[in-house]
Amino acid sequence: MTQRRWIADEVSGNHAALTGDHADHLARALRARTGQEFDIATGALVRRGRIITIAPGRVEFELAEEVPIVRTTDLTLVLAIFKFDRMEWAIEKCTELGVARIVPVLARRTDAHLASASTKRVERWRRIAVQATEQSRRISPPEIDSPVKLQDAVQFPGALRIVLAESEKQVLLRDVVAPYTVEGQVFLAVGPEGGWTGDEQNLFHSAGWASASLGSTILRAETAAIAATAIVISDLG
Repeated sequence: MTQRRWIADEVSGNHAALTGDHADHLARALRARTGQEFDIATGALVRRGRIITIAPGRVEFELAEEVPIVRTTDLTLVLAIFKFDRMEWAIEKCTELGVARIVPVLARRTDAHLASASTKRVERWRRIAVQATEQSRRISPPEIDSPVKLQDAVQFPGALRIVLAESEKQVLLRDVVAPYTVEGQVFLAVGPEGGWTGDEQNLFHSAGWASASLGSTILRAETAAIAATAIVISDLG
């Protein structure tokens, strides 16, 4: 079985460490032992690391050679806020697929209670992203922004910007992505339960976003986010 990759909490020269609950998970839950080797992400690099000491709340590694890494598409997922348990599932799976950044958005159909509580969930979303990053052997977790208003999110500049829209009947997501060889940032917007309102779709259109569909089937928000992310990264990556 492929070994899990770990993101170092501390790096100094040829040494790195995991700390706190991060370290305890490796030491206790996974029963790590001195001498074991793992891939350790140290910022821009991944290096082979050998465990040299294990203590409560701390696991230290001696770092060796670099490990080859694969770069993926610079994809930002603009994700309207929806039920937190389902949104966490989307964040986890889109992280595994390789999304570079996730921007939670307050949409017209975002439940008022979820909107007011969303700022306090950001740190949890970031922890979920770190865990998914290590599981999927990425070099670094995606950025998770604090929630923003949609009118701010539509102004993000990108080489390719796509909004999933149920009202789009003709153009499939793959049709939009296929002609492009994109090296800059790509933005993909996925709406909340119930979809974007007409005014919101007009806002995207006025800002120059391309509309696309995943087909005639109506998907849950988390399913749409995961499926769309997989298509974009597969076609552009």
